[in-house]
Formats: sequence, structure tokens, C-alpha cells
Amino acid sequence: MKNPYGKVVFLTGASSGIGQACAKTLAEEGFYVYGGSRRGGENTLFESGGFITMLKVDVTSTPSVEEAVKQILAEQGRIDILINCAGIGISGAVEDCTGEDGLEQMNTNYAGILRTVRAVLPQMRERRNGLIINIGSVGGIFSIPFQTLYSSSKYAVEALTEGLRIELKPFSVRASLIEPGDVKTGFTAARRFTQASKTTAYGDEFRHAIAQMEHDEQNGADPSLIVRSILKTIRSKNPPVRRVPGLMYKVFVFLKRILPARTVEWILTLMYPKSSK
Repeated sequence: MKNPYGKVVFLTGASSGIGQACAKTLAEEGFYVYGGSRRGGENTLFESGGFITMLKVDVTSTPSVEEAVKQILAEQGRIDILINCAGIGISGAVEDCTGEDGLEQMNTNYAGILRTVRAVLPQMRERRNGLIINIGSVGGIFSIPFQTLYSSSKYAVEALTEGLRIELKPFSVRASLIEPGDVKTGFTAARRFTQASKTTAYGDEFRHAIAQMEHDEQNGADPSLIVRSILKTIRSKNPPVRRVPGLMYKVFVFLKRILPARTVEWILTLMYPKSSK
């Protein structure tokens, strides 16, 4: 697949979900994919000449990220494309979330991206070429009740990417957001809850909202839909600020821009079932 950047990819969160699907597709297209995950994994060579080399990478650890980047540069001499897929979700009412919960959420979803970007950018900047793709979320445009920590982290990724794009223009390095809606992955089973959620005062409202989220996720899009948006971004010399995969979510994002904030709040309230009491 022709693209303006090159073949060497560093992709975090490569052991599951969107990251795993993306790594496989890119390798099938002939890319040299270095996939990061906390568990590492098996290496795979494809008939296209592409490959997946799995590295043990903890995006919450600066030394871990720097060591991975050092290895890739030693083997390939460059990193052409960085794709940040690693992420976690911590759910709970805001009142039930501690400062530690908030920091843990941000440490992976936001600071994890900051670490990889800082490690990869110098060689991209020197070569005056490269692409950074950050996986955001529609939840970074609409704050989701009882998943507010997650939404907050994705809002932060929005700001980081928008500012980064402007800073990198003089160096011809690109940055772009992919913002999925509900996707059927292992994210649902891996969702974590605050300790206080076990005895939350929000009771039925909390449980019903989480049940609706889980239903929507498990009936959501296949990860291949998101991978297609990533491929379109890789093929683009001047990628857009964001891509929102799926017509329904494109409409939601458009409505957010034109509707009054109270109307958007009302719609979100309707989307998550209330208790019957």
C-alpha cells in the first residue's frame, strides 16, 4: 500500500481490539509493525513481507516506552508512523471516583500518548516526515455519564492532538485523531469500576447506564471499520484533524456542533435508561 510516510509502524495496544486488528491488517499490507502491549506476544511474518514484532511496552512507564523506541530505531533506523491504541476504561459516578482513579485513567489514556509521542518525535522531526494517529473516542466529544473519567481522558487527547498538529506543521509531521463510537472488542469485559461503585448512592441509575453501555458495545461496529479509517489516514498526505467512523456517529458529532448544549444533554440523558423507582 502506497503512503506518504513509510513502512515502519509503532503501534501500542496491539494485543487486543482495534490495535490487534490494525496490526494484522497493516502487516498484511507489507508494513513492519512493532506492536506494544504489557504482555508482549508472538512475532508473525506475512506473505506480503510485512511482519508483527511484539514488544513488552507499558505506556505508563517512560523507560519502557523509550526502550521500545530504542529497539525499533536500532533495527529499522526510523519510525514512520505512530499509532496510539492503548487505553483503559474506569467507570463510576464522579462522586465515587477518587483522585487516584482519575490519575490512573489519565496516566494510560493521556500521559501514555504523551510518552510515546515524545519518544518518537525527535527522529520524525529531523527527517521532516512522519505521522501520529491517536485513537480518541466519540466519548471525547460527548461526556458519557458514569464513564466520565474515560470521557475526560479522551477530551484531553482531543486537545493534545489539535495542539500537536499546529506545533508540527513547520516540520512536515502530521497528527490526526480517529474517534470510534461503540466497537465490539474486549474493552467491555476489561472495564474497571471504582471501589465505591459497589455501594454507590447512584444504585439503579448506575447499573442501568452500564448495562446500556455494555449492550451498545457488544452490538457495536467490527474493529475493521476503525481500521479502514486508520488506513485512509495513512494514505493521506494531509490528514484531517479527525475521522469519525460510521454514519450514525458522524451525525451525532455534527449535531453536537449545531444544537444547544442543553439539547445535547437531554439527548444523552435519554440514551441511558433511568431506574424505574
